[in-house]
Amino acid sequence: MKKTVLLLETIADEALSLLDENTRVIPAYEARSLADILETEEIHAVITRGKGQINPALLDACPALEVVARCGVGLDNVDVQAATERGVKVVNAPGSNAGTIAEHALTLMLMLMRNTYESALQVKAGAWNWRNQFSGDELSGKTLGILGMGNIGKRVARLGEAFGMNIVYWDKQSTDLLLYQSLSFEAVLQQADIISVHLPLTDETDQILSTRELSLMKPNAILINTARGALIDEAALLQALDEGTIGGFGADVLSQEPPAPDNQLAKHPKTIITPHVGSLTATTYRLMCIYTVQNVVAILAGGTPDPRSIFNREALDLFQE
Repeated sequence: MKKTVLLLETIADEALSLLDENTRVIPAYEARSLADILETEEIHAVITRGKGQINPALLDACPALEVVARCGVGLDNVDVQAATERGVKVVNAPGSNAGTIAEHALTLMLMLMRNTYESALQVKAGAWNWRNQFSGDELSGKTLGILGMGNIGKRVARLGEAFGMNIVYWDKQSTDLLLYQSLSFEAVLQQADIISVHLPLTDETDQILSTRELSLMKPNAILINTARGALIDEAALLQALDEGTIGGFGADVLSQEPPAPDNQLAKHPKTIITPHVGSLTATTYRLMCIYTVQNVVAILAGGTPDPRSIFNREALDLFQE
């Protein structure tokens, strides 16, 4: 008899087909309510993407649960500690979005540095002569400061280097990368022409960039955030942009998504903000979902998942005892 998987959000078609072949899938995003599902079904696995919340209440409502999974990297929407305490494996797709997020970060840098967005809008409006007042610059020769030198940070560094940028970085783990110069957090902010943020969101990093930190940046510096919106104090950022403390802001994330209609940061002339689409390229979305589903199916079948996919090692140890 097939085990039951609760699907909190849609996933790539090929991944869904694989799940259908091997399990009984119950989608919680269609007509049937989540409350009804939890009351009447025995759930063995829960899969989400970035919005469906896997919290203690949901875990307790699924006593037969073996694994919870996110088709992605960050686990902000999964209570890993609660799952671990209940002996439930937590699966994610580490490193799966490194390439596409790095590309997105560079895209935002280029758009802001070269004023590409405004240039394209002016042409669409028929104002070709706007070129006479164009102002912009290039990445080559600039200093790129990377906060967080994990999988994505390293990819951004390599891309920046290919553009002729000088790379400096700060990482809590003091990663020793001989190719690039490791500096203090404050020194990176002071020296870089572009800051790219690639940190996980934790209690320690929540609003790690606020008024003091933004004041250390160069007046024409650009700040890029493709990690998590809450890493930045957005009120302080808005003030810094208004006062010219920094030159521009590019992001794929905000602390509140979607933003409120009156969100001034999203509308600011010095910002380019995309709607959290960095990982939604056809290639990455498909592979991320397939990888996650393959490991969930393996666990439910009593097989061996890719060890890298198991986020909470304590739960893995429990299942191997």
